[in-house]
Amino acid sequence: MEQGTIRLVTFASVLIIMALTEAYLPRRKRTLKRSERWLTNLTLSVVNIFALKLLGPITAIAVANYVVAHDIGLLSFLSLPLWLSVVLGVIVLDMAIYAQHVASHKFPLLWRFHKVHHADPDIDVTTGIRFHPVEALFSMLYKCLIIIILGPLPIAVFVFEVLLNASAMFNHANTKLPLRLDNFIRKLIVTPDMHRVHHSTIWQETDSNYGFFLSIWDRLFKTYTAQPQKGHNEMVIGLEEFQTQSPVNLLWNLKLPFK
Repeated sequence: MEQGTIRLVTFASVLIIMALTEAYLPRRKRTLKRSERWLTNLTLSVVNIFALKLLGPITAIAVANYVVAHDIGLLSFLSLPLWLSVVLGVIVLDMAIYAQHVASHKFPLLWRFHKVHHADPDIDVTTGIRFHPVEALFSMLYKCLIIIILGPLPIAVFVFEVLLNASAMFNHANTKLPLRLDNFIRKLIVTPDMHRVHHSTIWQETDSNYGFFLSIWDRLFKTYTAQPQKGHNEMVIGLEEFQTQSPVNLLWNLKLPFK
């Protein structure tokens, strides 16, 4: 099976599974109907796919192939078994994405675009694919730069890309895991309850739980918050200044960073 097919099948499978899970095992009551929110969030995802086409041959996998072929990057100096090279590559890439996410909140220019993601007044599986196209372009260029510096194997980059996309939809899902299972999984992997805290309107909570796949970075860098102050059912999702219908409008989201 080709890489593109694997990514598409994984994307569709996780999206459908989490959507069904949300329907039958919801964590919170929705504040808005799915229809318009989903249309906007899914359309943003499609726009991002076309936006990335503007980069032409510059993709994470293509850069990884070039880097390995020319022995570029820190990992090229290590002689490791294939499995360990893949695991190490995934780990360092995940840490890099954690750092990018923190930077997206700390630097005003980056935040202008990232707040499109946070402006969603509800949170569910589609929030995990709701990003401004400019942020999508920046994220790809950033990953390419990290790949040049680190030199992970192409297979490690591919595995990470699949995991990142799947975990983003999983941990944004409006569903609840059994408490014991959640506590066990979040020792290593970000769960929906853990990441939902990050979408609180309370800034101290938004400024925490930055991980997308591995949860270890929030614990290591002391950005971990276990639970929201108001509880998952009472917490307010989104941004304080945008508690309106505006964030469900596609054009509003595309124009937001430039206002």
